[in-house]
Amino acid sequence: MDRIAFVFPGQGSQSVGMGKALAAASPAAAAVLAEADEALGEHISSLAFDGPAEQLDLTVNAQPALVAVSIAFLAALRERWAAAGVAAPQPAYAAGHSMGQYSAMVAAGVISLGDAVRLVRERGLQMQASGQGRAGAMAAIIGLDDARLPELIALGTPHGSLTVANRNAPGQVVISGDRAAVEAAVAGARDLGARRGIVLPVSVAAHSSLMSEAAAGMTRVLGPIAFAEPSIPLLANADATPITTAAGARGELIEHLTRGVDWVAAVGRMTGDGVTTFVEVGPGKVLTGLIKRISPDANPIAVDEAGAAGGIAVPFLEDPATSK
Repeated sequence: MDRIAFVFPGQGSQSVGMGKALAAASPAAAAVLAEADEALGEHISSLAFDGPAEQLDLTVNAQPALVAVSIAFLAALRERWAAAGVAAPQPAYAAGHSMGQYSAMVAAGVISLGDAVRLVRERGLQMQASGQGRAGAMAAIIGLDDARLPELIALGTPHGSLTVANRNAPGQVVISGDRAAVEAAVAGARDLGARRGIVLPVSVAAHSSLMSEAAAGMTRVLGPIAFAEPSIPLLANADATPITTAAGARGELIEHLTRGVDWVAAVGRMTGDGVTTFVEVGPGKVLTGLIKRISPDANPIAVDEAGAAGGIAVPFLEDPATSK
């Protein structure tokens, strides 16, 4: 079998209806969603299934819903592999994009599902409260050569704090910081060769220094939470350094609030270590699309498939009688 990685999406991959067909077809998935509901003391699954979208899209709802549905997909995969008599593949890495780190840590046995959904809800609250009194913003910059990113940041920094929040794929980055700095960078992006610069409709400057209060808050919140050693190596969002200890995992959930997500480096680290197949475990196909752009020779697989039985496409299914 190919050397594989499980990758978990972050905020933005949510949509009304996610996980509904999955829960109806998979007892294992339904049990995960029920556990998440119980942990939160509310029916986050119903919001994922039926909306409304404006409520699901709120950070405090989107993040726990995404963790719950992502782990429901993972449970359904394991259920289907077991039913087919196929050994569940052992991934070389579990990697999460931004908030997807929480899903990756549940998959790697670092934190429990209940703790994860409660923590990401608190994370959303802390992010919303962080940087109050400073107008934060984020913007997508499309088509800019990576070599010119320092010039882009230099355009904004005279007006405030500015950083690259997400390096998602070649020519696709998100910048974050003080609104005036973000707007100045967007205004000059075309002169540097970018095709487009778009200020995003978000109210927080994620993965920037404006999240320092959120990082301090999450340090306190994470204090009493039990962390275990990862059963699957994880990757730090900022620089794709492997995370192989409980202490490293705890630190990552604090540090990634103020540091960027370099998904290009993460995919490069995994392919450089021999990973050829990436399984996007969760709703949507955002990471699958990014991986295709980053590494054209890789084999990314999105398991969220509306036309498949139970709404899930299950890779590596083979008839044990004919499997080699």
